[in-house]
Amino acid sequence: MALETLSWDTADSLDTPERIALSIEAVLEDGDPALIAAAIGDVARAKGMSQVAQKAGLSREAMYRALSEDGNPRLTTLMAVLKALGLRLTVTPANRTA
Repeated sequence: MALETLSWDTADSLDTPERIALSIEAVLEDGDPALIAAAIGDVARAKGMSQVAQKAGLSREAMYRALSEDGNPRLTTLMAVLKALGLRLTVTPANRTA
């Protein structure tokens, strides 16, 4: 019996500010820059890539390239996109054991 698989897009589940924040928070914990950029890109797609790009002062194409899996966005680009999404980057101490 063959299994039927359904396509799933992360952007479809990013429908509340809480889910968006948890998604970004999870990838920040992982620390992989490509994953972080892609996750922010998923949020931008969920909110409307063109609208977010306009608010961030970027072209849609430039933002899409920067936030793709192969992209390497500058910090200024990430900060502009986060601001356009109504998010901010915060830092907390890492748990350390003595």
